[in-house]
Amino acid sequence: MPVRKPSTERQRRLGVELRRMREHIGMSINEAATVHRTDRTTVSNTESARSGVSSDRVRVWAANYRCPDAGYVDALAEMARERGANWWDEYRESLPAGLLDIAEMEHHAAALRSAQIMHMPGVLQTPDYMRGIFAEAVPTMDPADLDRHVEFRVRRAEVLDRPEPPPCEFLIHETALRMSFGGRKVLREQLDHLLEQTERPDIVVRVVPFSAGGFANAGSSTLYACGPVPQLDTVQIDVPTGVTFLHAETYLVNYRAVLDRMRARALEPATSLDFVRQAAMEI
Repeated sequence: MPVRKPSTERQRRLGVELRRMREHIGMSINEAATVHRTDRTTVSNTESARSGVSSDRVRVWAANYRCPDAGYVDALAEMARERGANWWDEYRESLPAGLLDIAEMEHHAAALRSAQIMHMPGVLQTPDYMRGIFAEAVPTMDPADLDRHVEFRVRRAEVLDRPEPPPCEFLIHETALRMSFGGRKVLREQLDHLLEQTERPDIVVRVVPFSAGGFANAGSSTLYACGPVPQLDTVQIDVPTGVTFLHAETYLVNYRAVLDRMRARALEPATSLDFVRQAAMEI
């Protein structure tokens, strides 16, 4: 298979899953190469996403590893089958790769869960609100770069306009309702937009008020993308150097618990909307 540079997070994930499958039965790379009737380099390059892999090869290797989970294998084969350019590829030379990986993750998610502390969820932001956030970036963005970031984030929101959008639950801390990125007028328009978006049947917003007190992982935002099977769920978190993706089983279990505990502190959806309306009136 031809070498692919650079690989995307989704391609790397496929390689990681093939490696996990091999390691789960205690098979070495050399043993796998013998069973697959290939060479060690091919196995290593496939697992590290330096080389592509076909859906047929995924199924053959899964069979050689005696993987009993047909749904999991089907999902991996579908990942390998994905070909062709996507809208986010247009930005590959002008935006950080991590941002493109977020768009790809959202595009393929079966459902999305988000916990936001300081900002509105990215796919629910207005362009002016985005500009208010990006205006605080260090180093300062030049106008053209800022426009690209805003345009890209606006296009990410198109995932909500698909005929069958992923169900979304957004946990939003009261802090995000009060932070005036772009000024009071922009925040008021942003809160109105948030309320409008909750009219979509696939979107649920729950507010965590100050009165709820502390909660797990209160210092950072989290985006949890559900895969076609639980093993392929992904957690995305922001870090000072950009974004990072987590998909080890322990991380998935822990972040599900974090979101569940935050959800338990949040207001019910109807009460949350009343809370947002009140916050908008107070601006």
